[in-house]
Amino acid sequence: MKTEMTTKDIIKVTKGEIINEKQEIIFENFSKDTREIKKGDIYVGIKGNTYNGNLFWKDALEHGAKAVIIDEDTEVTEQEIQKYKEKTIIKVKDTIKAIQEIATYKRNLYNIPVIGITGSVGKTSTRDLISSVLSQKYKTLSTVGNQNNDIGLPFTILKLKDHEVAVIEMGMNQLGQISCLTKIAQPTISVITSIGTSHIGDLKSRENILKAKLEILEGMEKKNLIINNDNDLLHEWYQNNKEEYNIITYGIENLSDVEANEIQEYEEYSEFICEIKKCHENNSTEDEKIKVKIPISGKHFVYNAMCAVIIGKQLGLTNEEIVKGINETNLTQKRMQIIKLKENITIINDSYNASCEAMKAAIEYLGGRNNKNRKIAVLGDMFDLGEYSEELHRKVGKEVAKKKIDILICSGNQTKYIIDEAIKYGMKQETIYYESNNKAVKNRIKQIMKSNDEILVKASNGMKFFNIVEEITKEG
Repeated sequence: MKTEMTTKDIIKVTKGEIINEKQEIIFENFSKDTREIKKGDIYVGIKGNTYNGNLFWKDALEHGAKAVIIDEDTEVTEQEIQKYKEKTIIKVKDTIKAIQEIATYKRNLYNIPVIGITGSVGKTSTRDLISSVLSQKYKTLSTVGNQNNDIGLPFTILKLKDHEVAVIEMGMNQLGQISCLTKIAQPTISVITSIGTSHIGDLKSRENILKAKLEILEGMEKKNLIINNDNDLLHEWYQNNKEEYNIITYGIENLSDVEANEIQEYEEYSEFICEIKKCHENNSTEDEKIKVKIPISGKHFVYNAMCAVIIGKQLGLTNEEIVKGINETNLTQKRMQIIKLKENITIINDSYNASCEAMKAAIEYLGGRNNKNRKIAVLGDMFDLGEYSEELHRKVGKEVAKKKIDILICSGNQTKYIIDEAIKYGMKQETIYYESNNKAVKNRIKQIMKSNDEILVKASNGMKFFNIVEEITKEG
């Protein structure tokens, strides 16, 4: 099986042009960051909203890149062509489009299982769990960090070497974006974790969010889909489409192919019995039960773990391998990351991103921790909610009061609605603090925190609450 890409392949796929002496080289390791260039890498100049990577092609060559791919309007002088005649310089119409075309070509060189994951909430932790499980048996390529968009996903696919399976996360904020991503990744199995309110400001309705997530099917030859059957819109869609696609459902509340029962939540982990009724296209799996332990607490992680069980069963792992993989999962940082400080103070760092559903799940988790300890919720704005912003922030405030959080600290323009609703539903005003900036939030936490406190920190990534966590943990 051919997996190498040559200069000839790149030119054919991108319809690009070599502007210096033609050389037939192998295109293997790709990078878009001159600071990370290693000898022999291929540099791709990417133009963003605030930067233009095409301008740094010479830096890439000086740092060891053997070839660069740059936009056709990037200036290259005759003198520079002569200076770098031992290197390969390729011009294309659009480097973002080119890297997508190269990644699609690369993907087609591999006949391996590719797991595509999307959803409003839980994409990354589900990805982490599935990757950990599959790594028990296969050499697994997985999306790293938040590289789940039209640039990050192609660069992930281009890391394929001797991998036996790939786990690819797909994000979006507009219709048509997942359509683009799935046609590059071409999943053999896809997961939709939930349909919530993330990006509802752009997409205008949850129904449009469902439509956007379902675009993942467009890149699939066989429509093998795994969905959360407890999500209202996914459940309704399943009822209307279960004869058309091969769908495996998982759930806790609704009757599903894979169910979680006897759920036990502890401070640092959860356990449940995973009851499997169907896990394969031919329905050949006999009913069986597996006891699963997840190295983090919270009902929402039970859902994510069920996905990992299903994928593990579909790809032939033993129950022992699946259980071990789930138990050994290292979740991506800033997502329900437990940090222990002196005097038994616990920071729950969930600062990477936020939606209404994720906020409520994190608050539920905080509220369910040790009842003897004081619970502090440090919350910031949720972004991209448009006209729904007030309504959804108010829902979070209601959840804060409902879960009897002891102290609420907020910052951000929209958190006034969280505060207003928390007071409306019974939280005492003297236990609520509003701060104008992150430094003030950090100082407030430092001022009030005491032994055995449980402190949740959560906001949309643009609020940069992760800096608050970093400062607090650094100071101890």
